[in-house]
Amino acid sequence: MNGVHDLGGMDGFGPVDVEANEPVFHHPWERVVFGLVVATSAQRLRNVHRFRHAIERMDPKHYLSSSYYEHWLTATATLLVEMGIVTLAELEAGVGGCIPLSAPVRADSGISPAASVAAPRFAVGSPIVVRNLHPLGHTRCPRYVRGRRGVVTRVDGVFALPDVAAHTSQRCEQYAYNVRFDSRELWGSAADSAVAVYVDLWESYLEAS
Repeated sequence: MNGVHDLGGMDGFGPVDVEANEPVFHHPWERVVFGLVVATSAQRLRNVHRFRHAIERMDPKHYLSSSYYEHWLTATATLLVEMGIVTLAELEAGVGGCIPLSAPVRADSGISPAASVAAPRFAVGSPIVVRNLHPLGHTRCPRYVRGRRGVVTRVDGVFALPDVAAHTSQRCEQYAYNVRFDSRELWGSAADSAVAVYVDLWESYLEAS
């Protein structure tokens, strides 16, 4: 999906603050949220793709103004309510305040789950172009590489396609590839020609160039 979470290639957000001797958790509640996420994962109440999509569905203002572990908390609360394990009223009664949830799922990827995995379509050195798709559902294809040309540098093997796994329990596995993009292909003639960007992409995202 296209959303405020897809920040790759964007600027103007200010410098990255590097904290010396940064602790794992800055506040006790972050440790609790981490444990909650681990517990829901162990109980198979969610997968990483649905979890990521729940974060992507956060209100843009909330997403940009909240911390990393608040993203985790919002996503977990959203998924537990959507699965009917707990109600929003019960959550809010437990904390004594308002709990913002992510927006409802709008649509899936439109990709039909495959019954079996064929041989990889591309090999190391294959020129490709990334399909310029803008799904309403979850995707791991960054917006800044869509429609851009690159070269396959590595065939990584077969993995669950996030675009399907975030929305259904049906199995859909595809080959994933590491793709090299020249910086000028992504950012234009003003970019440093000596710099390259490497992105991991699934086969559904790619076409032969």
